[in-house]
Amino acid sequence: MDKRKVIAAYRRGFITIQECAQIIGVDNRQMTRLINDPKLISEVVSLREQPTVNSL
Repeated sequence: MDKRKVIAAYRRGFITIQECAQIIGVDNRQMTRLINDPKLISEVVSLREQPTVNSL
């Protein structure tokens, strides 16, 4: 599964940080670093801006 999509699901509140870490396969300390990674933050923002099936 794409890490960016999992992190986006966490940011939207669909899953907890523990669930996010488990899906990606890292521990909570590494997860915290991924959540705060500036490169991933910009990629997650771009994923949010993509149209969904419901908005077409």
